[in-house]
Amino acid sequence: MSWGNLVRLLALGVLGVFLAYPEAFAGFFSLFTKNNQPAIYNQGNLLDITLNHLLIVGAATLAATLIAVGLAIIVTRPFGAEFLPVSRSLANAGQTFPPVAVLALAVPVLGFGTAPTLVALFLYGLLPIFENTLTGLTNLPPAVTDAARGMGMTGWQRLVKVELPLALPVILAGVRLSTVISLATATIGSTVAARTLGEVIIAGLLSGNTAFVLQGGLVVGVLAVLIYDGLAALERRLTGRMGRLPS
Repeated sequence: MSWGNLVRLLALGVLGVFLAYPEAFAGFFSLFTKNNQPAIYNQGNLLDITLNHLLIVGAATLAATLIAVGLAIIVTRPFGAEFLPVSRSLANAGQTFPPVAVLALAVPVLGFGTAPTLVALFLYGLLPIFENTLTGLTNLPPAVTDAARGMGMTGWQRLVKVELPLALPVILAGVRLSTVISLATATIGSTVAARTLGEVIIAGLLSGNTAFVLQGGLVVGVLAVLIYDGLAALERRLTGRMGRLPS
């Protein structure tokens, strides 16, 4: 086992212990408190908050992946090529509007809670997945696609059996980027009463408790690094597998 994997396993283990038994770390976090402030976040269960944060990010990323990949598939088919500028504009729109602005616009319609946060993360996550899927589907080896046509495959068969498997590592890279962005961005959902790790950070800021801010920030940061590395490893594995396929 490499040193990098050992460090990742150690970080995952420490994070798991902290979320399950945060009081065991009270001595460390007390170094960042003053005036007898609580050392560990005490306005909710950290494990439940973290799981809810991940659930929101996962749901938004899944929705963004389905829509972005679907749009990219459509615009790379002959019948949908003319919709490429419109699709790209839609994907870019999510990055054009800051998530805070999306939340402000969504709250009057959807109310406070998780729904506005899901909308903001969904829109913000579209662009990297769409662009990577587009890149993956438009940069396939011509010899492979020609061979698929020569074998008599239909357009649907080529898409499912040849194009998407070959483009999968590139698509996954977009999903990886979108997921990490959403993990960090989801913290602002707490400003509209969504249950995310942002509530830990906000509570720390409002009370001047640096320990709370540090706890929320560290959990988000460690999760982002671990998920990023995990998806990157899967991407490398898929790339290697594609490279070993017979031409």
